[in-house]
Amino acid sequence: MAWRHKNRWFRRWLVTITFWAVPVMIVAVNEVREEMAYNTVDLQKALSTWELTDAQRSAGAGARCHGAPDEARAAGCPAEVLRANAARHQDALDEYAHRKATLADYLWHAFVGYWIVPAAFLFALGLVIGGIRRALRRPVRAPEPTPPTKVKTTSQ
Repeated sequence: MAWRHKNRWFRRWLVTITFWAVPVMIVAVNEVREEMAYNTVDLQKALSTWELTDAQRSAGAGARCHGAPDEARAAGCPAEVLRANAARHQDALDEYAHRKATLADYLWHAFVGYWIVPAAFLFALGLVIGGIRRALRRPVRAPEPTPPTKVKTTSQ
């Protein structure tokens, strides 16, 4: 097979970028896990924090308004407290969605920068080295000698 020997560098390149994908993916998964754990804790903190007026505190709303909005509604939190905090809770949910999208964008840029760019560079370098080796492997052809021409002689 001509493919087996002529393009050995191509298989080596495939193995190299495949193995290079492993540490890139390990780092990416760890980053996602850490960042999303932080974002989830931050979201839960924002959703379980309630702003109450002094009148609402004295009416006992502080004891009933705790946890996430659904949990507070089930515990008997007054509707006006839920409405007053709904915008803040929605902002927290929007911020969480924005953080997830930003994280995905950062991960895409890291994937391109740490895996695709090195793979493309190694591929281009392999092509250049292969081309140079092929050019050096071929002997320079000497110009073919011109066939001798017949010399006219006079016959006697």
